[in-house]
Order: sequence, then structure tokens, then C-alpha cells
Amino acid sequence: HIYQITRRNNLYTTIATMNVIAEIQRINDLELQKGLAHTSASWHTKYKDSAWIYAGNLPHELTEGDVLCILSQYGEIEDINLVRDADSGKSKGFAF
Repeated sequence: HIYQITRRNNLYTTIATMNVIAEIQRINDLELQKGLAHTSASWHTKYKDSAWIYAGNLPHELTEGDVLCILSQYGEIEDINLVRDADSGKSKGFAF
């Protein structure tokens, strides 16, 4: 599984991220081909009113509370996903 190797090296993290981007593009292209874009059948419908952002290059020592404290300066935070290594539980340095 590609995400199991992301913790080993920044190169693998970049490859995993690019694979995710390529998969999202593939799904978007498929929706366009099938005429599902801008309909309730589109995966975008679920997220159309959300304001998810990516926060990267975070110090690995930060907790969810720390990130909430920092980002709440810019608006109300409803949810946070500080991505952690599945084995060690340590932060990977980015959040959504």
C-alpha cells in the first residue's frame, strides 16, 4: 500500500501525493465523460459547501490543539485532521 512507505522518505511522500492527485484527476475525467459533473451524482456535491484547506510544513511536535489555536486566528475551525503515521502515531507535518 503506497501510504505505508510515505513515512520513510520525502521522495515517497511526493510520489504518494502525486498518485492521489492523479487518481482525483482520473475520477474527475470519468465524471466528465459520463456527464456527472455538476450533478448530485458527482463526488464534488458532498464537499461543495466545505472549506477544507491543506496546511503543510508543520512542525512535527504540534498537536491538533496547537494547529487549532494557530488556524483559529483566521476563522472558525469545525474539524481538523492532523495526519499521523499509522505505526508510531507521530505527526507527518501536515493537516486538513
